Amino acid sequence: MLTPAGRNAFREFLRTEFSEENMLFWMACEELKKEANKNIIEEKARIIYEDYVSILSPKEVSLDSRVREVINRNMVEPSQHIFDDAQLQIYTLMHRDSYPRFMNSALYKDLLQSLSEKSVEA
Repeated sequence: MLTPAGRNAFREFLRTEFSEENMLFWMACEELKKEANKNIIEEKARIIYEDYVSILSPKEVSLDSRVREVINRNMVEPSQHIFDDAQLQIYTLMHRDSYPRFMNSALYKDLLQSLSEKSVEA
């Protein structure tokens, strides 16, 4: 999650597991946190909500009802941290569920191989 190459490889793995929306949601939340303009925060929060939180979304992430209710209340006046609890919940889900499988995948092993080849070349 710390490097673009690592995120891309993990995202590719999630795509094979049909759970790429978790990574996309996490990355969208990270981008929202960097925003300072109130109007842009509101627009990005609405897009994130519609794309990942709304029960009508085909890319809906799995959130518990408590977190979903807090988000619904805070959508009236969203801040760049409106999705922090949800983001943590999705990160924890990926960490406990998808990431261990990723670590055993051919995709991860290929990434390690390519990184070790690059470090030998340097």
